Amino acid sequence: MDLQDLLNKGPEEEGTPSKPKSPLVSLKSDLDFYKESIQEVSAEMMAEGYTLYPIFVAHQLKVDLGEMILDRDELNTQWTIQASSLEEFVDHGIIKEDKKEYFIKNFKPANDFMCLFVVVPEGANFVFYPYNS
Repeated sequence: MDLQDLLNKGPEEEGTPSKPKSPLVSLKSDLDFYKESIQEVSAEMMAEGYTLYPIFVAHQLKVDLGEMILDRDELNTQWTIQASSLEEFVDHGIIKEDKKEYFIKNFKPANDFMCLFVVVPEGANFVFYPYNS
């Protein structure tokens, strides 16, 4: 799934109240600001043998998963990013052991895409966002 699939899109009809903007609009903006840092951390995680499947948790709430790398309060942005991995997601039961191979098969190349686990009040979902967009 791509980030664009989750964004509110489509022209608003004249005369009708506009829908509130999706929080994912601000996520796209923050990701464009963060992407070089995220790509660097991803490359480091793979080079050091920590994981071949880095996952970055994007949230505006408190999330106890991974290690914080970009704090929205410190950076005056709207989203915090934490670095994690497929292995940690399996250990925490977020990705079930029997779904691990499916996840690996569908994982986009980590040199070209960041794998995000986007947490919003309504739930969470995986999104692959290209470094070069």
